[in-house]
Amino acid sequence: MSKKKAVSIEKRGNIAIVRFDRGERLNAFGPPLVQDLTDVAKSFQDDLETNVIVVTGTPDYFSSGADLKDSSYWDKERSALERRHLIRNGGRLCDAWEELPQVTIAAISGLAVGAGCAFSLACDWRIMDRDAYFYVPEGKLGLNLQWNTIPRLVSLVGPARAKRIVLMCEKMYAPELFEWGIVDSVAETKGGALEAAMKWAEIVAAFDPLTVRMVKEAITVTATALNRGLSFGDSDQAMLGSLLNAELQAMPNRR
Repeated sequence: MSKKKAVSIEKRGNIAIVRFDRGERLNAFGPPLVQDLTDVAKSFQDDLETNVIVVTGTPDYFSSGADLKDSSYWDKERSALERRHLIRNGGRLCDAWEELPQVTIAAISGLAVGAGCAFSLACDWRIMDRDAYFYVPEGKLGLNLQWNTIPRLVSLVGPARAKRIVLMCEKMYAPELFEWGIVDSVAETKGGALEAAMKWAEIVAAFDPLTVRMVKEAITVTATALNRGLSFGDSDQAMLGSLLNAELQAMPNRR
């Protein structure tokens, strides 16, 4: 039996719907899913027919975050260079989606944890079910927030609220995220985020695509001009932190 593809693309005229469903682990971002979604973004770069891309998980959940149980991330048989390249793939995924010429909308149901939150912030808009939530637990796990996410988060909510999201490790539901400006619309029904995202997509898809692409690029470049310089080392910080934590845990007589 052939393995089900985790990512599928449905075309509706000049709108594309990208769905990702691992079928396990609540859509955790393991290396294969990260690579598949990166490849999908690259496939749209030269697509002049598609004007809007809606990306979504399942009707029950968007993503439970990075798959920390995937040994590929921590395989000691890999060289440090190989592990660094693998860990940096998440940042490349988000950059690939942020740089798309089409307008992108994340339709979010259920949970969007850690990397799931980071991925959605690389899209132009986020639409959530009312009972959906963001949860950034990295602080509890002794990890920093990666995937070039901190500058995107700060630009949306400002430094104080960004610190609260990352340091307090709270579940934050769609209505509050809407008030803070992270979420752009809230769907009242469970699973309604996709339908709401399609309504937005239909509006934008009817406009002149040349104008839409030029406006999007102008705004994105203005908002993200310094992002690379501010976040290029986040994966290196994560690697260093994990090594230091491992050494501390291995120290004798550690209390």
